[in-house]
Amino acid sequence: MKKQSFIYGAAVLLTASLFNRINGFIYQMVVIRLIKPEGVGLFNMVYPVYVMVLVVSTMGIPLAISKLVAEEVANNNIRGAYRIFYICLLLLLFSGVIFTACLYLAAPLLIKYYFPNPKVYFSFVALIPGIFIVSLCSAFRGFFQGLQQMTPTAVTQVIEQLIRVSAGLGIAYMLLPRGIEYAAIGISLGVVCGELTGFLTMLFIFMRARPTIPQCSYHHNENIITSLKRIFTLGIPVTLTRFISTSIMSLEAVLIPHRLQAGGCTLQQATSIYGQFVGIAQTLLITPGIITSALATALIPAISDAMAQNNIRLVQLRTSEAIRLTNLAALPCIVLFLFIPEKLCGLLFGYQEAGNSLAIMAVGGLFLYFSQTTTGILQGMGEAARPFKNLVIASSFKIIGIYTLTSNPVLGINGTAISAVIYCTIMAVLNYADLKNLIGFRMQIINSFWKPFLSAVLMSLTVFLVNKEISSAISSPLLSTIGSVFGGLLVYIISLIVIGGVPPQDIDRLKRIFRRFI
Repeated sequence: MKKQSFIYGAAVLLTASLFNRINGFIYQMVVIRLIKPEGVGLFNMVYPVYVMVLVVSTMGIPLAISKLVAEEVANNNIRGAYRIFYICLLLLLFSGVIFTACLYLAAPLLIKYYFPNPKVYFSFVALIPGIFIVSLCSAFRGFFQGLQQMTPTAVTQVIEQLIRVSAGLGIAYMLLPRGIEYAAIGISLGVVCGELTGFLTMLFIFMRARPTIPQCSYHHNENIITSLKRIFTLGIPVTLTRFISTSIMSLEAVLIPHRLQAGGCTLQQATSIYGQFVGIAQTLLITPGIITSALATALIPAISDAMAQNNIRLVQLRTSEAIRLTNLAALPCIVLFLFIPEKLCGLLFGYQEAGNSLAIMAVGGLFLYFSQTTTGILQGMGEAARPFKNLVIASSFKIIGIYTLTSNPVLGINGTAISAVIYCTIMAVLNYADLKNLIGFRMQIINSFWKPFLSAVLMSLTVFLVNKEISSAISSPLLSTIGSVFGGLLVYIISLIVIGGVPPQDIDRLKRIFRRFI
């Protein structure tokens, strides 16, 4: 199997990611109508805990495999690459068994003392086998990534998502007559079925496409202690970073329903409201993240390359370009979330009431997308500790906000939305301050902000007027929403072109991309 170029490998992963995000969005639309916000809330209470345990179980070893295998291959030591892989595979096999068993034993205690709703028990237990499966599969993915072969990872991710969606919806539909808590089990089993299918596919690819060891190759292998030190030196920092972020997610999943109950909601109401917030408002808000996450992924090597050349000017130019593209993509989405949130939530998911939280969080949307892009920039500069520090600081304010505001009977879940805005704002400001201190970055206000902002204002007026006129004329939420979206986007694009918000190089890039696909 030949080594792929970085650009090709990145394109393969981004294509798979885009497919999975779109597929996942459609899945979320269907599942929330099928098992209702209460079922989505039950699943989303347990899923962050599952991810947190998975992070601890894998211990950052997949990243270590990728990096160390790449080093061995660069030295033409295929035998050494396999040696690293098999050591890590045994470690992940052991940790997968241990953490899977421990989680089964701890499940009753977690239900009794941690989760706010005891109905999550079966959903939680159904997820647990995924710990062992993902731990093993991550070793094979790290191995192929170390060989600079991204296609196996992309293929298995797509297959996982397809099976997860089909199995999850199918099992949830069959179990729905027994109750919402049983239907939520279907979503958990869908996750496990997808991961199992992905693992078996990866195993098949490994058996068919793994590189052979040249018979004449011989390299002196380091002792096992040295290999373990190299593995854990790379893995532990990654584990700590991911553990903190997933711990915060887990805390929020438990804290929000608790504080809603403290504000006067019943357990069932709190679970349903939380499900609407996570399954509808947050799902819509992070949709533009398809673009910003792609930007962040592409920025890491681009910024790293410029830093390796000690070309700070190039780093500044690429940073400005990334932020400008982020604003161009984010602002029209924010306009729609601000002006027609109830209609978007109602038409797409069937629950207009989630629009209030979406509109509030849209205020912090630009800061959210800005922080995602700037995190990629800082990581590309080799400063991954800085966005992690900023994440901890911003999340602390978010947790305090959730605790104090969500229990307010007047605010309720809107207090959680306000806390999210505070988090996004602090994260963006801290990231910007780091860029300013590290490379003297100054945002190009006119091109990066004012031109897209002016176009967004004109789009806002269009969306407001079109929505008002169509609604008063024919009273059709579907037509008024479609008219508002397309009319607003058309005005946004035309105004950008007229005022020079889309420079010639962007148009040239689009032409080159278009030519490749025709």
